[in-house]
Amino acid sequence: MQWILASLLAAVAAYLLGSVNCAVLFSTVFFGEDIRNHGSGNAGTTNMLRTYGAKAAALTFAGDILKGVFAVLLGRLFFSLLGAQAQQTYGAYLAGYIAIIGHMFPLYFRFRGGKGVATGLGAVCAINPPVFGVVFTVGILIAAISGYVSLASLSGAVLFPVLLAVSMLLNKGVVSPLELLLACGIALLVIYNHRQNITRLLNGTENKFYKKKQP
Repeated sequence: MQWILASLLAAVAAYLLGSVNCAVLFSTVFFGEDIRNHGSGNAGTTNMLRTYGAKAAALTFAGDILKGVFAVLLGRLFFSLLGAQAQQTYGAYLAGYIAIIGHMFPLYFRFRGGKGVATGLGAVCAINPPVFGVVFTVGILIAAISGYVSLASLSGAVLFPVLLAVSMLLNKGVVSPLELLLACGIALLVIYNHRQNITRLLNGTENKFYKKKQP
């Protein structure tokens, strides 16, 4: 019974936290505009970079990362306080997953949010720091080489459950099947959010995060 109540509280808290969209807040506070009315219309780091520059993008990215971290910590806290310590890992994944949904469909901003990549990264960081290090490094390299943030995001989403699966095979007991299943859920959510980007990547029409200088 405790784990059911803990799940409900963790889900509500994570959704409300995830709904705090940093891109919309920072664009409104610092620039007097709604980022969703500019560029791609997405309330995320890449659109902030293209519209307002590196500082605004870095601030947005950091805020969304922290949002994912705190959501996971809240999930663990609720499960611990309510006597469901054995299910803390489940609480962590649940809170991370719901925080991404909150970022996608924010209660405070008419349910129009971002794609949840940075929030997902924050959740992974809090759940499994070593895996986060690998996913983040690979993502940075892919973005730097290809110029496509969406490709980096998709690669990271796929890599996360793959790394957990490898860990589960090599070290039995380190990662449970439930953890792997929940990780796949987070990955699928990120991939679903990028379905239009996938189409543009396949068609060769996806925009790069930097603009080539004219000769």
